[in-house]
Amino acid sequence: MRQIREAYVETGLVRFGYQHFIILGPASQLAAEASECAAEQGAFWDYHDLLYDPQARGNRGFEKDNLEQFAAELELDIVAFSSCLDSGKHASVVRTEAEMIQSLGVRGTPGFVINGKPLTGAQPFEVFQEIIEAETGVSEE
Repeated sequence: MRQIREAYVETGLVRFGYQHFIILGPASQLAAEASECAAEQGAFWDYHDLLYDPQARGNRGFEKDNLEQFAAELELDIVAFSSCLDSGKHASVVRTEAEMIQSLGVRGTPGFVINGKPLTGAQPFEVFQEIIEAETGVSEE
């Protein structure tokens, strides 16, 4: 992602957006909602990165107690975080995003949509480079 960000996003050629994609059932749904609660405190990406870093997360799953522990590790306001998570206020947004991404043909994670075309799986920079350059007509120099 760093290469894509530096070559295309930071130059203004490509816009990067993130959408939730629920593939592991209720646990994934709750984790996505938790990331939105972290976003309310300006910590979406830090929380997201912790969730998806197996080394940092250890063998802890996406149960509510663990999600709250992750927030505490990031020194978030745990009372506000827990209240947000308990409220379920982000549930419908997460579900809607996941349904939209699935409707675009994404079937797994990581998944990407480039100009409406799905790309699934971890891919090397060169794959993104080829697609982006074909779509924009601009080559990265």
